[in-house]
Amino acid sequence: MTTLTSYQIYDLLNRPRPLWLVKIDLSSAHLAYADLSDSNLTMANLVRADLISANLMRANLHLADLTRANLFEAQLTSANLTEATLSWANLTRATMVKADLFGAQMVESVLSRANMTKTNLRRANLNGAVMTWTDLSKADLSHANLFKVDLSHANLFQANLTGAVLRGCNLSGADLTEAVLTGADLSDANLDGAEMTRVEMN
Repeated sequence: MTTLTSYQIYDLLNRPRPLWLVKIDLSSAHLAYADLSDSNLTMANLVRADLISANLMRANLHLADLTRANLFEAQLTSANLTEATLSWANLTRATMVKADLFGAQMVESVLSRANMTKTNLRRANLNGAVMTWTDLSKADLSHANLFKVDLSHANLFQANLTGAVLRGCNLSGADLTEAVLTGADLSDANLDGAEMTRVEMN
């Protein structure tokens, strides 16, 4: 991967869009409020990067490594994060509407109050993630690993959880209205106070 100095990063971010940043090394880089919209960050190293309030709308982050990155209030609408690594990342209040996270690794990531409406999380690994008050309405979580995820008070209206692993998951106070739970594993899940109107279980 290409390693850049702080000056080179500053120069790069001020060039005409879209940016071609394939395999770039931006680990631990200070990129708060940076405009990376439409950029190609395929296989980029963004480990521990500071991306607070960064604009990553429609960015291509396929196979990118964002382990322990700080994406607080980042804009990721329609971003491609397929098979990306976001384990232990902070995505609190991030906007991820219609983002593609197919097969993403998101172990113990924090997604509290994130907007993930219509997000694709098929086969994503969210083991131990914190998703309290997260908006997952109409999201596709089919065959996702949600083992021991905290989804308390999450909005799962019309979410697709077909075949999802929800063992030990905290769904207390969650809204599962019209959600699809066909084939989902809910063993040891906490459903206290959850709204289950018109849930599809078969």
